[in-house]
Order: sequence, then structure tokens, then C-alpha cells
Amino acid sequence: MRMQAESAVLVIVDVQERLAPEMDDPRAAIYGAAHLVQMAGRLGVPVVLTEQRPESLGPTMIDVRQVLPEEAAVVAKTAFAATDAPAFAEALAARGAVQAVVAGVEAHVCVLQTALGLRDAGVQPFVVRDCCSARRPADADAAWARLTANGIDTVTREMVAHEWLRDATAPGWREITGSLS
Repeated sequence: MRMQAESAVLVIVDVQERLAPEMDDPRAAIYGAAHLVQMAGRLGVPVVLTEQRPESLGPTMIDVRQVLPEEAAVVAKTAFAATDAPAFAEALAARGAVQAVVAGVEAHVCVLQTALGLRDAGVQPFVVRDCCSARRPADADAAWARLTANGIDTVTREMVAHEWLRDATAPGWREITGSLS
């Protein structure tokens, strides 16, 4: 199944000031999440953003916050799987998503558990591999293997862009695809 902008929600997981910089590849998570948020905003895809214990780990990185649409839901949580947080479930239900494009940190903890929870809730997750990170590469590798073993697609930012856009004549195609590098 292809990713479809009209039935999707973008889920950005825990790309926070005291957590994201500790990752093996912080730029992947920070800049990748910011680009996905911009793309979602341009294409009308709802955004749900989570923050793990923001009182301890700080707010979402400014790179992402500054491009977040006004109507985005920001959900504080303590559960590793965002789907275990009632406010997240409410935000997801309010947006009527059938698919969720997921990115953030840490790949093997909150991203993995959120993707598994989404699948269990009947929402098809797509985890954006080049917009996720973990502190150790081995942990990220384990996340990709487990996601795949559980039938969850891992994709790239470029795959999301082209599947959401569908056609090279789509409004915004040049701007969105031109900023993928």
C-alpha cells in the first residue's frame, strides 16, 4: 500500500532539546522531522507531535517547533509508546487517520513502540528511517529489523514526498522535492 496524504497523519516522536542532540545522528531526526512537518503543512496532512517528559527533556527542538502548524497537536507523555497516552489516542482519533508516517527518537524505544501500537490500533504505520536516530547505531539497526519482522514498512523522506505528491505536476512538487537533499 502506498502512503496517501489524504488519509495520513504525521507523527513526530520526542525530537527534544535534551534528547535529540544525544543521538548518533541528531541531524537526521531534527532536520528530517522539520522537513516532514513542512511537507505535511503544505499538503494538509495533520501533525501530532509527542514530547517525552518535557519537564525533564525540554521542548521539541526549535527547528521543528518553528515550522509546526497552529493546528498541530502537541502531546506530553510518559509512556514510551505514544499510543499508551490517552491524549495521543484522542489526537489521533480527532484527525481520522488510517495511516501514520512516524519519525523521531529513539528509534528502538519510543518510535518502535509507537509504530507497534499504531499497528495494533488499526492505523498503518510507515517509519521514516532517515528521519530517526538512536544513541547507538546497533539500537537503530535492531529497530529496523524488528519493525520489518513485524510487517511495518520503513521508508525514506523522499519516498514519503513522492507518494504524498503522487505526480510531478502536483502543486508544491518542485519546492518539496527540491529540499530533499
